[in-house]
Amino acid sequence: MPSLRLGVIGFGERARHMVKIMLREDSTARLTAIADPRSQALRPELAAEESGLTDGVSFYDTADEMLDNERLDGVIIGTRCSLHAAMAVKVLQRNIGLFLEKPIATTMQDLLSLKAAARPNVVVSFPLRVSAIVRLASKIIAEGHIGSVEHVQAWCDVPYGAVYYQGWYRDENETHGMFLQKASHDFDYINCLLDNRRPTMVAAMKSKQVFQGNHTAGLSCMNCVEKKTCFESPYQSSREFPLSLDTPSKDMCAFAVDTGNEDSGSALIMYDSGLHVSYSQNFYSRNKAATRGARLIGYLGTIEFDWFTESLKVMYHQDKRVETHVFDPTNDHGGGDQKLAANFLQVIRGEAPSISSMDNGLLNGLVCIKATESAITHQFEKIEFPDDGSKSGSVSDLNRTSGSTKSLTLI
Repeated sequence: MPSLRLGVIGFGERARHMVKIMLREDSTARLTAIADPRSQALRPELAAEESGLTDGVSFYDTADEMLDNERLDGVIIGTRCSLHAAMAVKVLQRNIGLFLEKPIATTMQDLLSLKAAARPNVVVSFPLRVSAIVRLASKIIAEGHIGSVEHVQAWCDVPYGAVYYQGWYRDENETHGMFLQKASHDFDYINCLLDNRRPTMVAAMKSKQVFQGNHTAGLSCMNCVEKKTCFESPYQSSREFPLSLDTPSKDMCAFAVDTGNEDSGSALIMYDSGLHVSYSQNFYSRNKAATRGARLIGYLGTIEFDWFTESLKVMYHQDKRVETHVFDPTNDHGGGDQKLAANFLQVIRGEAPSISSMDNGLLNGLVCIKATESAITHQFEKIEFPDDGSKSGSVSDLNRTSGSTKSLTLI
C-alpha cells in the first residue's frame, strides 16, 4: 500500500494532536511537511519535544511555499481561526484532501469563499458528532425508542473557560465570539442527531457579566498584585497544580480592559419541521458544576446525556423505565478524534466518504454566524446564505453599527 504524505499548515497543539493520532492509525502515513511562520523556531523545539515526529520533515514559512513544493495527499489546517478559510481555499484549489479545524470560517465572506471552493475530500473537525455518546443516542433514536424527536434542550457549562480569556483566544479578531468558538461543536452534534431536519431561523443573546474589569490592558497574571488571591490566577492555591510565585506564566488577566469574548450565551433555533432547540453556554462554571450535554425529547421517551459524567439515560414516558449507559472516560472528545482521524485517512485513500463533510461545516458556520448576528441586532435571523455576490458585512462590522448595549456586544 502506498504511503500517505501529510502536510500541516499551522502546527499548534490541536494539529499536533491530530497528526499523532493519524500516524498511529495508519503505519503508512507520514508527516512530510509543515508550514508555519515560526518554522525556524519550531524545528529545534520539535526535535527536542516530539520524539521523532518531525524527523525528515520539510519546514516552510508559508502555506504557498509548502503547497507549491510538496506532493501531498492530505493537509491538516491548525492555524488560528481567522485564517482557517483562507488556508482551506488554497488547499481545495489544488484538490488535496483537507482536514479542517472549526470554526471553518469567522465571517460570511470567508464562509462564501469556502462554499464556492467546496470538495468532497474534506473532513471538518467536529469530533462530538462521532463520539460514543452521540453514536449511541443516534442508534436509540433511529430504532424509535423515544419516538420522533420534537424538542431539544442543550447546554455547555465548561470548567476550562479561562482559556478563552487568558490566552490568544481572548482576541476577538481571531474568535469572532463564542458561538463560533464553542457552540459550533454543540450545534453540529445536534444537527447530526436531528438527521434530515434543517435549521431555518435563530434568535440569540449573549452577555459579558463576569470576565470584565478595569485592570490594565496587557496585564499578565505573573505581574498582577492579586496573583495569589484571584481565582483565575495560575498561582491560586485552590488550583489543582498551582504555580510557585517565581514561576513565569503566559496567562493574561481575565479582568483587564482588553479581555474579549462574551462569557455566556443562549440561542433558540427553529427547524423546518417545527421543532425548536434551546441552547445555553457559559464559561465561569467550575468544578462539579461542569456539564455539557442535551435532552432530546419525543412523545415516547427522553434521552439525556452528559460528557462530564460520561453517561446517557433513556427515560421512557409510558412504562416508567430508565436505562442508564456509562462510558469509559476518554480525553479525545469521547473517542471522536480517533474516528475523525481514521476517516480522514480513508477519505484521502478514496476508501470512504467523509463522516464530517464540508456541507456540515458550511451549515454549522452559517448557524453560528447568524446566531452571533442575532445577538447583536436583537432580531430573529434566517439561516440562509446571501447571494454569492453579496457584500454582507462581518460580525465586527455589525458590531460597529448595531448600537447595541455593552452587555450584548462583542467587547
